[in-house]
Amino acid sequence: MEASDAMEPEEGRTLGDEIAEEAAASTVAEVIPARGPAAYVAEFIGTFALVMFITLAVSEFVVAPTPASATAPAIQPFIDWSVIGLVHTFALFFLIQTIAVISGAHFNPAVTVALTAIRQIRAIDAAIYIVLQLAGGVAGALVTKLILNNLDNADAVHFGAPAVSDALDGKAGLGMLVEGIGAFFLVWAIVGVAVNPAAFREWAGLVIGATLGLAVFVGGALTGGSFNPARAFGPDLVSGEWDHFLLVYLLAPVIGGLLAAFVYFRMFVLPGKKGPLGMGPVG
Repeated sequence: MEASDAMEPEEGRTLGDEIAEEAAASTVAEVIPARGPAAYVAEFIGTFALVMFITLAVSEFVVAPTPASATAPAIQPFIDWSVIGLVHTFALFFLIQTIAVISGAHFNPAVTVALTAIRQIRAIDAAIYIVLQLAGGVAGALVTKLILNNLDNADAVHFGAPAVSDALDGKAGLGMLVEGIGAFFLVWAIVGVAVNPAAFREWAGLVIGATLGLAVFVGGALTGGSFNPARAFGPDLVSGEWDHFLLVYLLAPVIGGLLAAFVYFRMFVLPGKKGPLGMGPVG
């Protein structure tokens, strides 16, 4: 009879067992994983690669407008943003699949700020991440300039630096809206597939990469489709062109990312936090 009882834990459970399990779950949920040198190096390499591939593609495929003349207005040649968007998709996909297990694969200060706010990374680690992401963005843009220094079009488009287009009449407010919305859904995807403990994380690389690609398909012709302060900072510093950087390419993505993280986390993650094993913070 006693052996039978041992095989049926539900009957043998006590209030103390339940309290212990709940405490363990709460402890797991409150632990923020520490990062180390390997994660820091991974963030630098990942951001470097992402910015390099993007700025190379933009410098090669995005054509600068024909300047206005006395007899004709400025003309913007057709740009196939699907090519640029696919570069974003494939680059972020392979980087997440190879680096996420090391650093969480942020590669974006807006993502890091958002995940810090919902306690997925310690503040000190986040600060180091952001410094290395910005450094990686600069290194990526420098390599683009080194490779394409003799390409006139690369210099004309400032080696891939994003800018608010004439389609928005150069208005910073509209540029902020586009960049903020793009960053919102990028972080929404990240929290949805990489932080939510109920998600199919095997799809994370494809979902996050495709979300960024989709945002570039739609927003590339409007703001250059940055949604990432490090991606804008690198070519801006290298080219010396700071088109609305602080408002459009720094502040707006951070605000959009924070909103997405708080909304998704509060609505969909926290209600299911108290599971048998709690929620283990990732990313």
